[in-house]
Amino acid sequence: MSARPLSARERIIVALDVPDLAGVTALIERLEGQPVFYKVGLELFVAEGARAVDAVKARGGKVFLDLKLHDIPETVARAVAISVALGVEFLTVHTAGGGEMLRRAVAAAAGRTGILGVTVLTSLNDDDLRADGIPGGVAATVRARAQVASQAGICGLVCSPLEVAEARAVDGKLRLVVPGVRPAGASLGDQKRVATPAQTIRNGADYLVIGRPLRDAPNPAEAFAAVVREIESAQA
Repeated sequence: MSARPLSARERIIVALDVPDLAGVTALIERLEGQPVFYKVGLELFVAEGARAVDAVKARGGKVFLDLKLHDIPETVARAVAISVALGVEFLTVHTAGGGEMLRRAVAAAAGRTGILGVTVLTSLNDDDLRADGIPGGVAATVRARAQVASQAGICGLVCSPLEVAEARAVDGKLRLVVPGVRPAGASLGDQKRVATPAQTIRNGADYLVIGRPLRDAPNPAEAFAAVVREIESAQA
């Protein structure tokens, strides 16, 4: 994982929110080779396992394996070790799993895969957290979990566009991977804390995870190119 500045194209992680390998192939082909990075999430990984990762790598893509692991430290450490063997660039774990779980995940990754800590899902808001017995709201929860994650030595965090500044203030060295990104006019779906690509980059994000706005576009390649232009304008 290079420390050089990322190009606009490299900042976009395309979420392969499809049910099978046929969907992976179709979407990658419709994107016409523009993306560098792809996300393999829970639905696809449960359906296809390592074959989904291999399908992306066979086409020259980098893989963000988004499994949001959350279990006892030993179980997570073993799952991380298996995931690392797949050759993925990033792997997610839940920061709510606690410091020991995060430290074991980092140790199991052994520097070969970047461990990203998921702070608060973008489908949740302050009311949802209060209903779950978590006081203080989303921003305070992100700050607290980011602090625990930073002390555990993870390489980055996953947070919504609205908490990028909160996460960045805790540890400026962390990579911030941000879902909940929606181009202007796009449907929000089940996301509650969202922003446009330009806003998210200006807020300080490193990577943007974009799925449905690209997958469901009439021309995904054109939609991807439009997001690249928007990021470039925000970086100028």
